Amino acid sequence: MSDSPDAISKRNADVVRRYLRVFETKDVDELAELVAADVLVHGAGRNVQGRRYPEEAVLTPGLSNCRVRVDDLFAAEDRVVVAFTLTYEHDRTGRDLTMTGVKSYRLKAGRIVEFWGETDLHGILRQAGLVPERIPQF
Repeated sequence: MSDSPDAISKRNADVVRRYLRVFETKDVDELAELVAADVLVHGAGRNVQGRRYPEEAVLTPGLSNCRVRVDDLFAAEDRVVVAFTLTYEHDRTGRDLTMTGVKSYRLKAGRIVEFWGETDLHGILRQAGLVPERIPQF
């Protein structure tokens, strides 16, 4: 007997929540349980394959003490869409930097096999003082 669509949706939503918690714990070993080795990642103008890409995101240098807030989550069988806010401590200044994002995940057999999405990279760079507050007019 197969699982109901609601049970599959709930299980997959839990996997995505665990995945997001890895940004807080930095336990990249847990990613092996949650993310397929050959995961497809789409976003920031590129399409790449491999678990090393989410691992690199978790271990972003210069940012620590991540706190994750799930702002919205929708799960329907093998798909989970989440809007989230990540708040990091900027190691150089000690200030909090906030980044929002939206991701759409596809799961198979309890693992993330593909995801799409964008995060507000410009916003976090602006907060860190690495890009101007306003984009100059040309």
